[in-house]
Amino acid sequence: MLQDIGQIFQISITITEIVRNLLVAFLCGMLISFFYKITYHGPGYMNTFVNAMTLLSMITALVIMVIGNNLARAFGLVGAMSIIRFRTAVKETQDILYIFFSLAAGMAAGVGLHFAAITGTVLIGGVSVLLSKSNLIAQSRKEYLLQFNVQSGSKADESIYSDVIEKYCKRSRIVNAKSIGENGDLELSYYVSLKNPKDSSRFINELKNIEGIQHVNLFFDEEFF
Repeated sequence: MLQDIGQIFQISITITEIVRNLLVAFLCGMLISFFYKITYHGPGYMNTFVNAMTLLSMITALVIMVIGNNLARAFGLVGAMSIIRFRTAVKETQDILYIFFSLAAGMAAGVGLHFAAITGTVLIGGVSVLLSKSNLIAQSRKEYLLQFNVQSGSKADESIYSDVIEKYCKRSRIVNAKSIGENGDLELSYYVSLKNPKDSSRFINELKNIEGIQHVNLFFDEEFF
C-alpha cells in the first residue's frame, strides 16, 4: 500500500523535459496572443487577457506534466478545481475560442508533442487571421450600445436627438425604452453602428449638449466612452 501511495507522488520526468515543455508552451502562448491582437476588433481590448493566454498555456502544460499517466492525480486535480468558482463572464465568442486554443496548445506541449503544438498553433492562428481579414464567412459589423435619459417635459424632441444619431451613425435601432424615476423620465437604448469610431467623443458631447438629455453612454463590450 505504501508503494501505491508513493507512486501517486512520483513524477517520472526530468528537469530538462520540464523546462523544454514550458518553453514550447510559452512560445505557443506568445504566438496565440499575437494572433489574438491581429484578429481582435473593437476598443474593448484588454492587455491582461492577452497576457493571461500566454500564462494559461504554460499552466496547462505544467498541469499535464504533473498528472502524467496517473489516474489518482487526475481525480485529485478535478477535486481541487471543483473548489474554485469562476465567475468571470466571457461575452465574446472569439475570446472563448482563444481560451480553448491556449489550453490545447498547452496540453500538446505538456505531453511533449512539441511539433504538434507549434504546427497547430501556427496553422490555426493563420486560419483565424485569414477569416478575420477576408470576410469570407460574414461581414464585420461593429455595433455599440447607446444609452441616454430624456427628462420629462423637456424640449428634447425625438426629432432633435434622432438627427444627431443619424449624423454620426450608419445604422441605428432602438432596443429598449423605459420610464425611470417618479418624474417619468425616459431611458432609451439603441444599437448603433458609427460612421467613424474616432468621432465617438464628439457624438456623445453633441447629445449631451441637447437640453433635457442626460447620462449619455456609449458601450462596446465592457467599455464605455
